[in-house]
Amino acid sequence: MARFSVFFDACVLVPIALADTLLRLGEADLYRPLWSRRILDEMVSAVEKIHPDLADGRARRRAAVMDDAFDDAGVVGWEQCLTIVELPDPGDRHVVAAAVVGRADLIVTANVRDFPLHALEPFGLEVQHPDVFLLNQLDLAPNRVMRTLGQQAAATGRPTLTVDSLLSQLARCGVPEFAAVAARQKWRVDE
Repeated sequence: MARFSVFFDACVLVPIALADTLLRLGEADLYRPLWSRRILDEMVSAVEKIHPDLADGRARRRAAVMDDAFDDAGVVGWEQCLTIVELPDPGDRHVVAAAVVGRADLIVTANVRDFPLHALEPFGLEVQHPDVFLLNQLDLAPNRVMRTLGQQAAATGRPTLTVDSLLSQLARCGVPEFAAVAARQKWRVDE
């Protein structure tokens, strides 16, 4: 089991292609994913706002499937740490508090500016944009990452995806550099 633990902010779990990639890499044991119930609730709310047709319970089922697949990802008891976290936006304190309680090494968020280094240093935490995080994963384990992308594309239906179309979706989900670098390593998919 991976020892490196990554706490995901809700914003990176909303786009399905990005969330699927992040979670599949967690399943591939590249790291241990973490989140809290509040993060999942924020994810569900955002998904339902963007896609009102998913307010029929499918977004909530997605969160339940995530919890079932990663039974040790859910961080509880973080509320007691809220008062020790100082951030520009107090509404983001729950992310750091849960990351601390979950013993995360890293927070992955598209809102990197909301988590200044001086606020995270006392907790031994770092923050990365998902584009940087995925590039790092690709650098550390290129064959596993590319095989995982191949499996993700093959498993996606309606419409069926190729690796190229998956990478295009990922670029639109906010990880364009990762998509571009991965596109140059497609030969690894079949290794």
